[in-house]
Amino acid sequence: MPAQPLTDRAPSVQGATHVQPRGPLSEAVLQALTGVRDAEGLSALASNAVERALNVTHDDDLQLALFVLYASSYGSLETLDPTQEWNPELIETRRTIERAFEQELRERVPLPDLPEPTVDDVARALFALTVEDGGPSLSRYLAKRATEQQALEFLVQRSIYTLREADPHSWAIPRLTGRPKAALVEIQSDEYGGGRPDRVHAEVFAKTMRGAGLDATYGAYVNAVPAVTLASQNMMSMFGLNRRLLGAIVGHLAAFEMTSSIPNRMYGDGFRRLGYGDDVTDYFDEHVEADAVHEQIAGRDLAGSLAEDRPGLLPDIMFGAAACLTVDGWVAEHMLSSFERGVSSLREGYPL
Repeated sequence: MPAQPLTDRAPSVQGATHVQPRGPLSEAVLQALTGVRDAEGLSALASNAVERALNVTHDDDLQLALFVLYASSYGSLETLDPTQEWNPELIETRRTIERAFEQELRERVPLPDLPEPTVDDVARALFALTVEDGGPSLSRYLAKRATEQQALEFLVQRSIYTLREADPHSWAIPRLTGRPKAALVEIQSDEYGGGRPDRVHAEVFAKTMRGAGLDATYGAYVNAVPAVTLASQNMMSMFGLNRRLLGAIVGHLAAFEMTSSIPNRMYGDGFRRLGYGDDVTDYFDEHVEADAVHEQIAGRDLAGSLAEDRPGLLPDIMFGAAACLTVDGWVAEHMLSSFERGVSSLREGYPL
């Protein structure tokens, strides 16, 4: 049966107004963005944190600091002072973390051979890349084996992106022209409900969370998720907010859409198996059909036509696609490994 609402069971996790720092850098960034301290010296603190980090993608302090800095631009956490969005010291802090994060991704993400910069060849290469993805099958586990507790943790992990679904990719719209721009707007129009507020995908997911007894406030579970989950969202934000990474955010969206339809069918089946109704499964069922259409638009009309119009962006298009598969694979691997070992995928001290 559906679980008791988590607002009754785990109040320590709730509340976007209570983001907890994970180290000296994230503490200083949070203080600067909420007016507790001046931002002076933060970029030097970020440099020190980068030097100490063994793995930027899995470093809690760095990823939370970057997440909060991006949240300032999204306006997704209301407690952050909007007058600090363009504070030069905070921008330099963000750039310091981004440089290390991007460098690590470029070193660790395996890249396919580049296709010819034509619509057909790029689309074919992207479909081949996503079909060959050998990442862990979290969706199959959710469909067949997951406990209710694990299914709820899955929703919590997904909430970091999905309650802001489509927003990171929308940064690319004003930077595109012609065929790629039309294709991205077509996809995003569906993501934002086609003019129907109740069908905005982020709102449909919020309904899923409420139906499962979870808090649908954006940021309510930031404290609970590990660094790698924040890194997945941060990677999208980094690609979307930096104009020089236009190809990467386009490639990311193409891979994201191409690997969405079948897993969402399995996720929906998993929640039905656990006894949940349409209020919870609607989000996943919606994406089975929608993303089957979006993958064709994203692969050909968006990524393929962008490569054909601007061949110099092709390497980053393929990098963005490969990075999507790789980093989301790390997130799925973390969850699946935790579930199979019978332990929580959430951070210690934040159980549901």
